[in-house]
Amino acid sequence: MISSLVKPIVCMAAMRTKLLTLAALALLAGCSANPIYTTTGIVLSNYSEGEATPYVLQMSDPEMACALGEGIDPLLYSFSRVTDAPESTGSLMMLLAGNCVEYRAWEAELEYLREDYAGNVPAAKDARERSKRLNAETAKRRYIAYQRAMAAYDFDPGAEELECPFLFTEQEELTFLMGLLTGLQAIVNDANSGAMAGVPRNIAPQAERAAQCVDNEKWGGIPNAIRGLVWLLLPDTRPNLSPDPWEVLEDSSELGIAAGFRASMALEAVAAETFGKPEVLEDVIKRFAEADNTIVVRDDYRLVDEVARDVIQFSSDKHWTKNYGYRTPRRHFGKMSPESNNEEVETMDLDDLL
Repeated sequence: MISSLVKPIVCMAAMRTKLLTLAALALLAGCSANPIYTTTGIVLSNYSEGEATPYVLQMSDPEMACALGEGIDPLLYSFSRVTDAPESTGSLMMLLAGNCVEYRAWEAELEYLREDYAGNVPAAKDARERSKRLNAETAKRRYIAYQRAMAAYDFDPGAEELECPFLFTEQEELTFLMGLLTGLQAIVNDANSGAMAGVPRNIAPQAERAAQCVDNEKWGGIPNAIRGLVWLLLPDTRPNLSPDPWEVLEDSSELGIAAGFRASMALEAVAAETFGKPEVLEDVIKRFAEADNTIVVRDDYRLVDEVARDVIQFSSDKHWTKNYGYRTPRRHFGKMSPESNNEEVETMDLDDLL
């Protein structure tokens, strides 16, 4: 009788030991053993691709969009531990996160210019160093965005023969194109940091080739603007009988206005600054400001145009701060000096401050 009772008790004890062991192994395994996390990761990735990305591209507030990128990217990519990495959406999120750091770098550079204008050497040197460090961080983030965009479509930018990826939707085309553009921006940011980020320079010729995979007119001249900028950076990449790169950039800017997003104009401004063409910079800023009266911004990609506006505004602010000690006055956007003909001089009403 006693032995018959002992046997079930021993069996139950052994089973309990096995269950405890399995529970301990599950805890040690962490997220990878939890199917709920995997399912959540897949749902979140699909939602980001199908809903979040189109919503972000329609936003008109670049700083809010960049905050979204900084906040969502770590969450989104934490699920890459349990499911496939969402490379396509991740490319956009990291692109936006890179914009956040660049905005801070811009503010540091404007501070440097103000302090330099005022003759405050220590403060100018400090702001300049801060700008370099922020440019390095921007370059790192943008290089990651570039890598994710290429991985999203299984595209090998370094392949000996160009094999364009299969891009089935406009969103995929834009993601791929923005990835190429972001790769070029990473090179520029790294150069502005004093090569602190170590971004490989071979991205430039790779982007020049890959830009041919996307329709130039449809995307507002961005593909050819990328090629034109690379031809200036690396003249050996320019094909025989191709037009002058500055003509390519100007034509691309015109296509951008027609398409409803002026990213090409931002590239033209970056090229003008990089290669010391003040007359080109003045012209593109003027054309951008004038286009405000005629352009019909495409709602689906409003963010692209707003980010381009930020680039142009910063180029203008740098010029004004360097030469006059302050940012571009609102009524003078599109102009490079406070001098005006047949215009009333803008004055501040001090009564409004009381």
